[in-house]
Amino acid sequence: MAAEEGGDAGYGIGSRLKAARERMGLTILQAAERVHTDAKVLEALEAEDFGALGAPVYVRGHLRHYAELVREPVAELQELYTNSTTGGQPDLTRIPKAQADEDSSKLVLPALLVFLVFAIVGAVGWVLSLSRHGPQPTQLHGDTHRGSPSAATDNEAAPTPAPNHGSVAEPKSARAASAAAASQAGASNPGPASAHAIIPRETQVTLRYAADSWTEVYDASGQKLFYDVGAASSVHTIKGVPPLRIVLGNAPGVTVEVDGKAARTTKMMRADGSAEFSINRAGRATPVAPAADGG
Repeated sequence: MAAEEGGDAGYGIGSRLKAARERMGLTILQAAERVHTDAKVLEALEAEDFGALGAPVYVRGHLRHYAELVREPVAELQELYTNSTTGGQPDLTRIPKAQADEDSSKLVLPALLVFLVFAIVGAVGWVLSLSRHGPQPTQLHGDTHRGSPSAATDNEAAPTPAPNHGSVAEPKSARAASAAAASQAGASNPGPASAHAIIPRETQVTLRYAADSWTEVYDASGQKLFYDVGAASSVHTIKGVPPLRIVLGNAPGVTVEVDGKAARTTKMMRADGSAEFSINRAGRATPVAPAADGG
């Protein structure tokens, strides 16, 4: 490989970085302070312990910054790193992930069955309540005839009935039951005002990439809105219901805008250059505690 520009073509990545740093008279701590990172990151690069730095996209970001500081050819060191790896997908084991969609799909059927059981029980109870408290048969009070046996029986039960000329009188209990049934029917058939559900307001997030960065964006329900590597010089706009959770692998290389306004995410950055934060309904970025490393 032609690499006379750096002067250490025969050396590995770590040896070239260390030799270049020592030529500049810098210690590990001084170099780490200049590239705004932790000294352990530079020690891992010089020891070529790339696995300690996480996904390849993180390694490339740290390698670029360190090479620029010590004036080593960035493209050449990046190529050496590419040749030393398998070239697979980013290692996401160090990035907190949302629970797999399969877990949520397994809960849909039991929840639907429970909902149907409650709906059927409620409907049966409502029908039974109507049958118990429904209108009672009305009593017809007509003129009595003294000469008939039925009239004599009526006279014994009620000596002085008042004639009402064949009109029908509805008992108070029947009217109360009818009013209750009408009230229940009105409750089960809501008017047009309650038929329209309130649609939550969406928040727009714009991600501008000055460097490659692995990116994850989830909405309030945990659904993935973006799950990929954002390439340098690209712009991605995502809309979703807040709060939105955002994970950035190379946070210094990404500018975040919420509804057209720049979001303050500098304080969310970790020592390895990654960041995880939440965008609330007011459009403010708040930090998210990192998940425990399961590996």
